[in-house]
Amino acid sequence: MRKSNFALRLQPSLLDEARKVAESEGVALNQFINVAVAEKLSAIRTESYFEERAGRADVGKALAILRRAGLGNRPVPGDEMPTRKARLRKREGHRAAR
Repeated sequence: MRKSNFALRLQPSLLDEARKVAESEGVALNQFINVAVAEKLSAIRTESYFEERAGRADVGKALAILRRAGLGNRPVPGDEMPTRKARLRKREGHRAAR
C-alpha cells in the first residue's frame, strides 16, 4: 500500500478532542484520522448506492411480493405478534434502561 503525507489543518479544539479520543481508544492520532476518513467515505458511498438502487426500484413489484409473502403459511412458534400489553411493557423497559 502506498502512503503519502498530507498537511492537515484542524481547529485547535477539534485536534485536542481527536487526540483525546485516539488516546482513549489506544491508537495513534494518525490511525484515528485514517479510520475517521474511511468511515465518512463509506457513509457517503453507502448513501449513493441506496439512492442509485432506489432509482431502479419497481414499487409495484415490491408491493406484490409483500402481499403474497407467507400466504398459506402459519407463523412459526415464537413469531406471533406480541399483544398490545407486551409491546407497552417492552417500550417501558427500553425507557427505563436509558
